[in-house]
Amino acid sequence: MTDPRKTHFGFEQVPVGEKASRVAGVFHSVAAKYDLMNDLMSGGIHRLWKRFTIEMSAARPGQRILDIAGGTGDLTAKFSRIVGAEGQVILADINDSMLRVGRDKLLDHGIAGNVHTVQADAQYLPFPDNHFDCITIAFGLRNVTDKDLALRSMYRVLKPGGRLLVLEFSKPESSLLGKVYDEYSFRILPHMGQLIAGDADSYRYLAESIRMHPDQETLKGMMEDAGFSGCEYHNMTGGIVALHKGIKP
Repeated sequence: MTDPRKTHFGFEQVPVGEKASRVAGVFHSVAAKYDLMNDLMSGGIHRLWKRFTIEMSAARPGQRILDIAGGTGDLTAKFSRIVGAEGQVILADINDSMLRVGRDKLLDHGIAGNVHTVQADAQYLPFPDNHFDCITIAFGLRNVTDKDLALRSMYRVLKPGGRLLVLEFSKPESSLLGKVYDEYSFRILPHMGQLIAGDADSYRYLAESIRMHPDQETLKGMMEDAGFSGCEYHNMTGGIVALHKGIKP
């Protein structure tokens, strides 16, 4: 039977079953230039957002960390150094092109021993219950078809007392900043994508996907509904980005 449900792919409504393949096409296209575009799009500030995420993780030597939608491995590399030889970091991504770029970059930086790469869907994580001390997902949740299902999957594989950190674009705190951000996102960003990556459409989608993502309070409520306690968020860069944290009781 055909699934009649629809979901959003940017501003476009598409059948639920098509979204994953459409998103995959975007990231197959941008993978090779992903790191360069991140630096250009954010002016390098994404490194500060990720550094704060690492600090909030409270990661320690010997722990087991899952970096979902880990892409090119920025967080994985930092976690690898923290958890040390006795720990383990799983770099997981649904997109094999991104995963290959991330694996190659980690190897180039001499990071391999305690890191494993897994192609995995955040909605159906292929790991045992109560397995990880910490889970991060940075700039990936907005691309997931069923975010509630993904949050429940993360909850399942997290140990009691473990923490989930969701780093994602969010809603600017001021209307003026929001207008400037819209102008940048929809006028400048696609041109940058065309110039640097040869792909304006993918970066147009990425801008649209940010606008369709739940705002700070809504995402906090979704995490609570999935079972997480002590949920809170920290706005950064005026709310353009927010880091949500939740604990598995």
